[in-house]
Amino acid sequence: MYINSPGGVVGSGLAIYDTMQHLRAPVSTICMGMAASMGAFLLAAGAKGKRATLPHARIMIHQPSGGAQGTAADIEIQAREILYLRSKMNNLMSHHTGQPIETIERDVDRDRYMSAEEAVAYGLVDKVLYPAGREPAEAAKA
Repeated sequence: MYINSPGGVVGSGLAIYDTMQHLRAPVSTICMGMAASMGAFLLAAGAKGKRATLPHARIMIHQPSGGAQGTAADIEIQAREILYLRSKMNNLMSHHTGQPIETIERDVDRDRYMSAEEAVAYGLVDKVLYPAGREPAEAAKA
């Protein structure tokens, strides 16, 4: 699954996530350009060993955001729902990256941008796909 996404609606992203996890065939994920927010979540949800990024891609993680309007009771309901989604997504991100839940909670509190190499170190992806025949240092010169 090629990902170049600024993110999107949490519910729609979780539907894609559930489908990815349900499939018997391992799902490969590759970031091209940017995988932000739900895009980064889906990137990390690919099959272990089959998650990659191109060298100049950027990956950004953060907590879910939303807005609410209406009565105080309605706003309270929406607040509980977004807190539930934040907890659920943090636990899933911890599972897929291998990072402790405390690290995930800290790092998603604000926007956290990563380079391709930083995303590998964090556990969001398994490798950087460099151009054929080029070492990482040679790819940087191009």
